[in-house]
Amino acid sequence: MRQPFYDVYAFCRTADDLADESASPDEARAGLQNYRRQIDDLFAGRETSGLFIALADTISKFDLPREPFDDLLDAFLQDQSVTRYPDEDTLLRYCSGSANPVGRLVLGMAGSDSVENVGLSDEVCTALQLVNFWQDVKRDFQIGRVYLPASVMQTYRFDESMIATTISQNQSTPQCFRDAIASQCGRTRERFERGRDLIERVPAWLAPDIELFIGGGVATLNAIGRIDYDVLRIRPRVSKHRQAALIVRTAARRMLARRSQTSQTDTTSQTDTMDCGTSAIPRGDAT
Repeated sequence: MRQPFYDVYAFCRTADDLADESASPDEARAGLQNYRRQIDDLFAGRETSGLFIALADTISKFDLPREPFDDLLDAFLQDQSVTRYPDEDTLLRYCSGSANPVGRLVLGMAGSDSVENVGLSDEVCTALQLVNFWQDVKRDFQIGRVYLPASVMQTYRFDESMIATTISQNQSTPQCFRDAIASQCGRTRERFERGRDLIERVPAWLAPDIELFIGGGVATLNAIGRIDYDVLRIRPRVSKHRQAALIVRTAARRMLARRSQTSQTDTTSQTDTMDCGTSAIPRGDAT
């Protein structure tokens, strides 16, 4: 599965870089529209180039749908013109295009894209996207983006001018803003918990990775909490020790999954050998 994952990741990573790293919104839009044309050609069976050659093979092999690719490009294009969100519903609709398609593609490659699994995956992917927002409020504001919905700011009685002043003067994050982020982190944590059942519903080779994604997301939420939600002054980080612990736990689970798979294969092989030996005995002699 490594190469198919590389093929999909290459598309997602480079498209995201076009959206975020281009010199201007116009340049980003031009690059993303070129990716759209390549996707058009790919699904129409026309000649493609670059990373889309390998991506075409993976899409064909796993019969992946076009919709997730279009949804990602739509979200990246939206980033070029939409930098504020009036309410949580609007923000979640953005996440449904910017994050959820990745999980759906992974489930498609794993042959596990049932309606129930897709729903659980959406919870996890949306939560991962939201964690990034709550971790990087300062960084996003400095590039002109605010993902904290206006309705939340209104509820907690502050506005963007307060954010600007706090960042520019390197002040401690006001309590009203900390309360808002704490509330959003709590809701995001609930999404991770709702999506956790997905770990037991996918193939054993994929389960450790999903567990790692969820563990990393929760660890980031914990890191935000440890700085008392002072995200306008400090960027929360997961310690290297915690990162290592998550990776070791994932590696251990993967090893157990491989041992279990090997054991099942050996058992099946022994059963087949016994069946073969039994079937080779003439009925009369066996009697």
